Parts: sequence; structure tokens; C-alpha cells
Amino acid sequence: MIRAGAAVTSLYDIDEIFPDDVAGPVRLPRRQTGNSPQGLAVTLLADFTLGTRAWIPSAAIVALLAESGVSHAGARTTISRLSRRGVLEGSKHGRTSSYRLTPAAALDLAVGGRAIVSAATAIGEWDRRWTLVAFSLPQDEVTRRRELRNQLRWLGYAPLYDGLWVSPQDLVPKAKAHLAELAPGAVTVFRARHVDLGASVGRNPLDAWDTAAIAGEYEAFIRRWSPLLPDVGTPITGVEAVRARTEVMDTYRRLPILDPRLPLDLLPPGWPRQAARDLFAAVYDGLAAPAEDHFRAVADRFATEPLVGVRAHTVADLLGGPTGDLCADGEGPRRDSNTNG
Repeated sequence: MIRAGAAVTSLYDIDEIFPDDVAGPVRLPRRQTGNSPQGLAVTLLADFTLGTRAWIPSAAIVALLAESGVSHAGARTTISRLSRRGVLEGSKHGRTSSYRLTPAAALDLAVGGRAIVSAATAIGEWDRRWTLVAFSLPQDEVTRRRELRNQLRWLGYAPLYDGLWVSPQDLVPKAKAHLAELAPGAVTVFRARHVDLGASVGRNPLDAWDTAAIAGEYEAFIRRWSPLLPDVGTPITGVEAVRARTEVMDTYRRLPILDPRLPLDLLPPGWPRQAARDLFAAVYDGLAAPAEDHFRAVADRFATEPLVGVRAHTVADLLGGPTGDLCADGEGPRRDSNTNG
């Protein structure tokens, strides 16, 4: 979450992933076609400026988004909305307006990036206990109910029953505090083992997730990106490299929300989580160099002085998590993109 003055906002909209989410047990909804302009813009800037928070001319952002099919008017509206939400901050020198990620946004993206790329890594043996979050809010408090459900989704929970959300993972202290802030006096959290009453009587906690639909999302991702592998880093250059790299990240980042490290022993054999993650890493890293070259070339066309701090980070960079600079003041190091240190 980002705090900009009194405003609190999320970098990405959970409705992109669960557009028809409602209270109570639900099946995985059909995701809206395409990626949102705001999501694309955040992903695009994070891919090349996350560690440095480099200033990018607004005209360059518009041009880069246009290459992904966003109209010029839509791109300008996107920048304005992200600025109002506290995701971007602006600066003007003469007639040139530039934007960069705010310190809070960069830190959130670094933490989120690490979570995304580490989602498929092995976890310790599951203790076979579930974390249950029960809450009761008046039906007329629509905003609070929606905020609480959205936060639970981001934390990897799913609704087993109306007002009862479950996860196989423990609830970390920071998340506990945030849930208490959203619904003081209305939330109860506990961990327990499932007692099987039989399919005709009880409901398995895993039923809170539509595992068949999640597997379908993984398989669709693998089908979409596998044909690209033979060409990564060679014929794919320029605009296609940036577009593909932005799209593969913007698509893959949804998968760990749909499948929040559910224990493999609960899932069907051959669960495609690791295969999708390996494919993502190959495409994302393989396109880093040509994508950075094109991003820089477009940005340089609109810059009044040489750009510094443009660098395509890799999956290994994301696994490193937030840098000391981001944790300290959010400014990030100022360095030319040609350096690798």
C-alpha cells in the first residue's frame, strides 16, 4: 500500500485479477481481456527504473505506451491518474515534464517483485494447518468490506464461506496489524487443522480455490510464451522486445495471486507452477538487453539531457529485494545504465 498524504492506494488493482469478486465462496472469475493501461505503465517503469527511480519524460512514457496499443490521450490520462494515486511524482524543466516512481511505490514494487519471482521456490514442509480469518462487518459498510476482501486477496487468502477466508500460510505480524486497522474489533484470526467430515457433509479448505481454473491460467501462460523461447535475445529487438517483456511481466505477476504457494501435496500431480516460473525467467531475462536499448532510444528522443539510471533488471535482481537505498530514503543510486554494479 502507498501513502501519499492522506491517500492510501495499491500499485495494481486487484479487480484486474478478480473483476467480479464478491463476498462468500466464489470460483475463479474470468479475467478481463488485455492488460490495463495503468498496470502496463507501472510495469514498464518498474522494469527499467525500479532501482534508480530515474526521471523519464512524459512524452517518452506516452510513446512507449502507444507501442503497446494505448492511445496518446489514454496514456496521458494514465500518467495523471497514477500521479494522483501517489504512484508517480512529476517534475517540470522548461517545457519538458518528467515522471518517476515515488519512493513508496518503488519500495512496494521491489517487495512485490521479490514475492512474484520467489513464489515458485520450495517452502518448508507444510504443518497441515490453515490460517482462518473471520470477519463481520455491516452490509451497508460496502467500502470497508471491499477493502478488507481486497487486502485478503493480496495476502493470498480465498473465501471458503461468507466472512471466512483461508490460507495454508501463516499471517505475518505486519499483515495482522493492517487487517486490524481495516476492521478494528471485527476480525478474528486463528490457525487450525482441517477435520474431514466427508464430501457429502463438509467442505475442504482447498475448495476456496478453483484449482482447475488456476491450472488453466498456467497452461495458457505456457502456451502463449513457449513459442518465443527459440527467438529470445536474437531476432526480437526494439519495440517488440519492450512490448513482450512488459507483457510477460504484467501477465505473470497475476499468477502468484491466483496460486499463493498452495502446498503441492494438495494439488494434482505435475502442477505447472515451476514450469511457468522458469519460462517467465527465460523470456524476461532473455529480452533484457534489447528491451533496455529500445527503452533508452525512445526516452532519449524526448530528453533534454542524457538519461541516467535506466537499467533493465533481471529475475536475480528482483530476488534480491529492496536495495539499501530504497529502504533508506527511496531515492535509489544515480548511475548510468551502462554500469552493472
